[in-house]
Amino acid sequence: MNKHHQGQRRWPAAKALLSALGMTLAMLAAAPQYAQAEAADANTVELAPQVNATLGKSTLLRLPAPAARVSVGDKEVADVILINPKEIYLLGKKLGATNLIVWGKGGQSTIVDILVGMDSGALQNKLTQLLPREKGIQVSTAGDSLVLSGTVGDSMGADKALMIAEAYAGKKVVNMLKVAGPQQVMLEVKMAEVSKNLLDKLGAQLGATAKTGGVHYLLTAGFLSLTGANPLSPGGLITITDGKNTIKIDAENKDGVVKILAEPNIMAISGQEGSFLAGGKVLIPVAQTAASGSSSITLEEKEFGVGLKFTPTVLEGDVINLRVAPEVSELSQTGTAVSIGSNSSVLPSFTTRRASTTVQLRDGQSFAIAGLIKSNVTESIRRFPLLGDIPVLGTLFRSSEFQHDKTELLFVITPRLVKPLPPNYALPTDSFKAPTPAEFFLNGKLENKPAAPENAAAEPDKSAKEQPEAAAPAAPSDSTGFEMK
Repeated sequence: MNKHHQGQRRWPAAKALLSALGMTLAMLAAAPQYAQAEAADANTVELAPQVNATLGKSTLLRLPAPAARVSVGDKEVADVILINPKEIYLLGKKLGATNLIVWGKGGQSTIVDILVGMDSGALQNKLTQLLPREKGIQVSTAGDSLVLSGTVGDSMGADKALMIAEAYAGKKVVNMLKVAGPQQVMLEVKMAEVSKNLLDKLGAQLGATAKTGGVHYLLTAGFLSLTGANPLSPGGLITITDGKNTIKIDAENKDGVVKILAEPNIMAISGQEGSFLAGGKVLIPVAQTAASGSSSITLEEKEFGVGLKFTPTVLEGDVINLRVAPEVSELSQTGTAVSIGSNSSVLPSFTTRRASTTVQLRDGQSFAIAGLIKSNVTESIRRFPLLGDIPVLGTLFRSSEFQHDKTELLFVITPRLVKPLPPNYALPTDSFKAPTPAEFFLNGKLENKPAAPENAAAEPDKSAKEQPEAAAPAAPSDSTGFEMK
């Protein structure tokens, strides 16, 4: 009986021992797997999102897990300090890029890319403060430059934003601003010039002979003012002859008036330059010296005529800022004599009148550039010494010429904003209808009458209420090909 009870007591103890032994064997079998997992966690490398830092400003990076140590790639670009296991102090010291490696306490590591750029936030706030109406400007960074993007109302706003950005970053500004609805400007220019000239000439030629005994006397004085003039139009000439004595007197009075009117129309996009020239070109020889010392003559083009250069800029409220430079040049009557060795030639010279100004006008307003007046007086006298100074009688021994030229030039400039034509615009050729052969040969007509509109002939009593609300616009009175705003 006692043996049986002792056997029952030993069996639970043996059973517990066997169970503990099995658990020990299972833990020993699983230990390598746990060690491998821990080793794998300790060797992992993660890539974190990029961190953008501002030049000269510091920030704090909060870590998701405790860090044991940190290291930065380029200490000249960024300064990094581990304040506590979960906070890193970061300072941008130089424009550029580097990276940061963070080692955790478990052995895992994380790589963080750091980009140090310009302070775009300060520029964005300054643009909002100085340009409150330009709300579409966005500031970002690209490398060591600032990037301006978005939309502005006009080109003047874009220029102001660019100047403010250059105050922050110098010339390292990338301008990607777009102007909302760039407008076109047409310039109507009227150039009026009136030139008057007055020319008076008076000359004489005297030829007399006398004989006293065996001595012959000959007196000749030739001071005709028209010598070398146009032989087909020699002017007035009076000849008095008495035997061998001759007196010739020539005179000329010439008045001229020249009127020039030019009306060029030029169109350009806001902010772009437009130019116009009505005239010609001449070739002027220019001496060139080669490196070897030899000289050659090349031809250089020189323009002359009526020219105009202008740059319009459309501002807010349809105000047009206009920089305009008109010019009138012409060939001078007297050239420039040039001698090269034994060769001599006369090169053309130019008379130029030029003006340049900047104004602000509204659509359709005009301004005038006047006061370009030129007045030249030329007087010349050729005479025989002593004899030409004798009153009255000295007229036979001298030649006089008086010339007065006066020119006045006026520019009237009108800028206009251009808008697209309606779809049903009219052309000058729309009303032309070729005549039939019978009308051309029998009646001598060069064109036929245009036919009446079909709807007007078919429905003459149609009430005004049945007409469409948006009537077709009338045909423009001019033939410029566009309609003004």
